[in-house]
Amino acid sequence: MPGPTMFVPQRRAGRAAALTLVFVGVLATGAAAGSWATGPQDARNPARHREASGSDADHPPPLTAPGGPVDDRAVEAAAQQAVADGKSGSAAASEVVSRSGDRWSSVYTAAEYEGFERALDGAYVGVGLSARRGSGGRMEIEEVRPGSPAARAGITAGDRLRTVDGDDVTGRPVTDVVARLRGDKAWGAGRPGTPVRLGLQRGSRAWERTLLRERLVTESVVVDRPDGPGGPLTRIRVGPLVKGAGARIRDAVQEAEPGEGILLDLRGSPGGLVSEAVSAASAFLDGGVVATYDLRGRRCVLRAERGGDTRRPLVVLVDGGTMSAAELLAGALQDRGRAVLVGSRTFGKGSVQLPSRLADGSVAELTVGHYRTPDGHAVDGVGIAPDVIAQDDAEERARTVFAGLGGGA
Repeated sequence: MPGPTMFVPQRRAGRAAALTLVFVGVLATGAAAGSWATGPQDARNPARHREASGSDADHPPPLTAPGGPVDDRAVEAAAQQAVADGKSGSAAASEVVSRSGDRWSSVYTAAEYEGFERALDGAYVGVGLSARRGSGGRMEIEEVRPGSPAARAGITAGDRLRTVDGDDVTGRPVTDVVARLRGDKAWGAGRPGTPVRLGLQRGSRAWERTLLRERLVTESVVVDRPDGPGGPLTRIRVGPLVKGAGARIRDAVQEAEPGEGILLDLRGSPGGLVSEAVSAASAFLDGGVVATYDLRGRRCVLRAERGGDTRRPLVVLVDGGTMSAAELLAGALQDRGRAVLVGSRTFGKGSVQLPSRLADGSVAELTVGHYRTPDGHAVDGVGIAPDVIAQDDAEERARTVFAGLGGGA
């Protein structure tokens, strides 16, 4: 099982809704059927989902989850009794979690959690589409992954997705469309090689294509060197913090030109694995505290590795879609005086979940603590305020900041 994770599963409307929202967080860059776009709740704007983290302060006061933390013993006991009675252990455990009022804890079937673990490994099964709700509830293709089944079929951004396997998807939640594209009614990962029939429209042309799902790899870190006022800089765009994301960020920093500034773009990042957030922070710090968190009353400290680049100018872009583990990373760099944060206040998801296996093989992801930044600031329900407020002009403002730092832009 993965270690501490801080994704954003909302309270379930049905058995598997939370896992779907977790996947929306994990793969926000990519696909319905592997790639999609949605917001913290589908009814909000078509922003994106994100994930959670750890915390700090030498002696942080006790923290509790909204509605109080879930009693893990009660969850396990409910599952055991249900199994003994020939009923669903995961359903009984979900009922206990629901009554607790903790919106971040969730219970998954074994199949659902297997898909969750695959997502944390940076892989998913799908066709390579990113979808969003447009005007009038229209489902629109936002992005098509190069080399994917969707790309090979000639589908392009801006096309309208009308039907999936003959069912009209107009007005449906993005998460529902994702489940249909992934091909598993339990909302878990689909199987490679299974077909999905899409009804599409481009202008006045309407057509259908049948695609075969494939196992795709999430591109969670994208690096480029955009030109602009003052010259190039290295821009590192971060999506979900899945396995390997931290190492990719560290490689990008080491490969940057000498003296060149780094623009770390965490906008819309749902977070992911705490270990990857710490690894990413280590690219810019020479040891020291990244965050602290309380784990069932015991304080734990997350520390960066030694040897990071502490001299290169660094600006971090954040917004309301920057969540959990991504907030941990941003807060650490801000509190340690290593970076200037530009953008808008982050989402404010600072609780820590740990998984435990239940009697019937299902998995409970329960809140066990909350994290704080190195200066002792709580994040949950509050978020992190940027040093420089910016909206659509965030990158332009970032270049101005770089000029003030005397760095590569």
